[in-house]
Amino acid sequence: MNRLDHYWYSQNPLAWMLLPLSWLFCAVSMLRRLMYVYGLLPAHAMPVPVIIVGNISVGGTGKTPLLIALCEYLTNQGFKPGVVSRGYGASMSGDHPVTVNNDAAACGDEPVLIKQRTGCPVIIGSDRVAAANKLLAENDCDVILSDDGMQHYRLKRNIEIAVVDTVRKFGNGFCLPAGPLREPVSRLRKVNMIVHHGDTDDNYHFTLEFGEAVNLVTGKNKNLDLFTTGVVHAVAGIGHPERFFNQLRARGLEVVEHAFPDHHAYTSGDIDFADTSPILMTEKDAVKCIRLQPIMKNGDTIDNIWVVPVSAKISDQLGSDLSQLIKQR
Repeated sequence: MNRLDHYWYSQNPLAWMLLPLSWLFCAVSMLRRLMYVYGLLPAHAMPVPVIIVGNISVGGTGKTPLLIALCEYLTNQGFKPGVVSRGYGASMSGDHPVTVNNDAAACGDEPVLIKQRTGCPVIIGSDRVAAANKLLAENDCDVILSDDGMQHYRLKRNIEIAVVDTVRKFGNGFCLPAGPLREPVSRLRKVNMIVHHGDTDDNYHFTLEFGEAVNLVTGKNKNLDLFTTGVVHAVAGIGHPERFFNQLRARGLEVVEHAFPDHHAYTSGDIDFADTSPILMTEKDAVKCIRLQPIMKNGDTIDNIWVVPVSAKISDQLGSDLSQLIKQR
């Protein structure tokens, strides 16, 4: 991903060479959407409001933490949300409910994390229409949130939320493969809410805040400030690992970076380092690494692996306006 970032987030000869393919990708993407808009391809409506939480770019924008925060907010407002997700990398086929004890390899890391954090019903499936129907058939939900799926137009949506990273934004502005965009930036004019990930003055925004670190083996909590006395190994297999590393440094930690591809399937060797410095990882990594316990090193169990939970703090207007949009549907 780092190599792709080098090309996708800069103007460079390779990106310019790939521009013809990028134009073709954009044209096909726009044509496909219009076929659903004008009814040439069928879009399937649900009897409850459907909210898409997605983006137009490849890579981490903070979409999953935002979806978790929205589920929590809507629950507190008296709604009964449920979630559908593709379940990227899941070994299961078809449509399946997710439990808090599911193996991330079977269901995908993000659905398991969403289930653990929210308690809301979660259904995975490559066909989001089938997943949404199963969700409603088996659960008492009055609103559906789709984890990603902005380009999955078969599922008719009532509200579209596009997440934009205020730092990386749209890279070089090109569509795949010359740049990171799944659809041209003009697509954002058609969504209901553009939510900015970062500390901005925009009405719709959110920031990510760390909680106390949690030991992967014992469940013990520890303040992050207590990790500033030495080096830590920081492990991240997410869309934008540098965000995690930089946030740890901002808290005063001395970080040795270990970046892995998004949705990486961990082995014990990935986190078996030569020294005994603490290992800090994201929740998304932890739902996969928990299955590696106990990890043996020199005959001893490693119990110095810590999970750093993150929560999205949404702007007041984002929450209140979303509630109003749902009620209007």
